[in-house]
Amino acid sequence: MSPMPQLTLEKLTAEAFAPFGTVLDINGAEMRLINGGTTERFHALAMADTEAQGGRTILSLFRGQPRGFPYAVGMMERHPLGSQAFFPLTPRAWIAVVAPDAGGRPGQPRAFAVPGDVGVQYGRNVWHHPLIAVGAPSDFLVMDREGRGGNLEEVSYDAPYMITEPH
Repeated sequence: MSPMPQLTLEKLTAEAFAPFGTVLDINGAEMRLINGGTTERFHALAMADTEAQGGRTILSLFRGQPRGFPYAVGMMERHPLGSQAFFPLTPRAWIAVVAPDAGGRPGQPRAFAVPGDVGVQYGRNVWHHPLIAVGAPSDFLVMDREGRGGNLEEVSYDAPYMITEPH
């Protein structure tokens, strides 16, 4: 039996993640002082793409349970009718796994180590793995689509890809 292919955790950068969506980081974001100068607003970190087929944008709280490592990435999902943004509320590093489209199936995945104060927005129809919390239960503010239409596709890989213990 051949060994499972390994995924190396890449450092998350806006450039590396650009084919899959947007990095949501307040560093370098447009900052506006509001409320009489008492509040910093980091403006327009993400723009929801959720209106296809009459959809609407919703905000939810996801509580991700930590994954055990080594972790097998055996499937991917995508949302053909809307983008999906994840921003951690618990300051813990987490992992985002994405893949290019390969003829209607997910291609070779890439795994990104995401700092605990940075989020990501997956573009509409981008293959990604469900939330991977690391170390302890972690809360995320999630912006995505609610509405009619088939907005979830799930596909399994023939053989899983392994992520070893994150450092």
